[in-house]
Amino acid sequence: MNVVLWDTRRNNAQKDFAGGMGVGMPPGTGGIRGKIIRQMYLRDYRPTPLNFAYLVAVIKRLGHTPIYSLDQVNPPTADVYIFNPSLVTLDIETEAIRNVRSKNPSAKILIVGQVAFALAESLAGSLQEQNVTILKGEPEQLLSRWDEVMDSAEPIIDIGSVADLNTLPMPDWSQFQYKKFRINYDFWRFPTAFIQQSRGCTFKCNYCPYIMIESKTRFRDPDAVVAEMRYGMERYGFESFKFRDPLFGLNRKKALALAEGIRSLPRKVQFSIETRVDLMREETLRELKDAGLTSITIGIETPDEVTLKKYSRVAINDDRQRDFVALCRRLQIRTVAGFMIGFPGDTQQSIWDVLNYARVVNPTYANFNIVTPYPGTGFYEEVKDQIADHDYSKYSVYQPVMKYENLTAEQVAEMHGKCFAKFYFRARYVKENGLQLWPQLRRFMPKVSAEKSQTAASNSDSIAKVA
Repeated sequence: MNVVLWDTRRNNAQKDFAGGMGVGMPPGTGGIRGKIIRQMYLRDYRPTPLNFAYLVAVIKRLGHTPIYSLDQVNPPTADVYIFNPSLVTLDIETEAIRNVRSKNPSAKILIVGQVAFALAESLAGSLQEQNVTILKGEPEQLLSRWDEVMDSAEPIIDIGSVADLNTLPMPDWSQFQYKKFRINYDFWRFPTAFIQQSRGCTFKCNYCPYIMIESKTRFRDPDAVVAEMRYGMERYGFESFKFRDPLFGLNRKKALALAEGIRSLPRKVQFSIETRVDLMREETLRELKDAGLTSITIGIETPDEVTLKKYSRVAINDDRQRDFVALCRRLQIRTVAGFMIGFPGDTQQSIWDVLNYARVVNPTYANFNIVTPYPGTGFYEEVKDQIADHDYSKYSVYQPVMKYENLTAEQVAEMHGKCFAKFYFRARYVKENGLQLWPQLRRFMPKVSAEKSQTAASNSDSIAKVA
């Protein structure tokens, strides 16, 4: 069989983020500063979703021929078409499905991924005439359930999760433009690949899509992860790896074993992780840094503990978050901190409080997300009567789609742009983060350790509140 994997990068879609729901890019509003910030994001050419790389390998192992189709109005004729939509591309992909069906009435059309899981019944209804099959669960399960899926006439099939992640085949990136893959905020060596040591999340934040399929964490053996990195280096020339685990380091023993394995690779690589501050001890950070860790993504969200508790987020003390970012700076590890604005009860002051706290913490990169109600989450069920816009193409985390108790959508959008501008365009930001932003500057530093100089910079400066 010929199997087409249909994909799109329109709407600036970054499909592998937000737990597979996908995100877009900042709109670049707010004058020249907003445009500069947007260009910072547009430098990236983020990898194709990891589940598609696994699916290429699965399809080949099953004896079929995978064909990657990127934004083709008329994709190649095939026996099977697989779609992996994000929210921001859902309209684009449903239109592509209708086009495929009109030209290939007998083909099997599968829809996979997190959006398929969250909107299974809705998609089955809206695409009933297109005779699609929606797979709830992890698409790599097709390796063992291919014949069952091909023979079934059911519109929705629950294929479950991969029981043993060590049985996954090596992801096959050969169909994609992998030499272009780059994530500049994490790395300065490319190309970049996505990789995972674990799947799932044990926390209960009700706005988060990571816990929709399951609220537990499954791990791969560190040796299997290192073998995948080695394969990616030798086969595709990857120089950096972005771990897509939502809770890297939850199992400290496995994290340390992975660091040891990465150090054994034939050449030095860079890698980044996503985690919680309370999962990373200093000694673990130092071991990971020694192995090649360059960047850590953390979710700080808001300094308002009442808001965090309301949405089941386990709060972390402010001083602990500040100390963690300062420690990473001393260790020359970039920090990418996520902040959230636009909760239904937000006020102008509460949004400025988030910005002020971001400026105090002063990570290498601050990403200000507008609260977005993802279908399938507990938060969506709580606030569905407060959703103002159901156009999923706007669910990019950079556009307001809610009704607000104290603000208009226009005010939230305006303040969102100001948060970016007022965070990045500061002397203190450049002073404290310069060596992380431009690591090549280290060669020009005097013979005092960068760690000591960063400590001095952190201790000698203060910050003014936003007026």
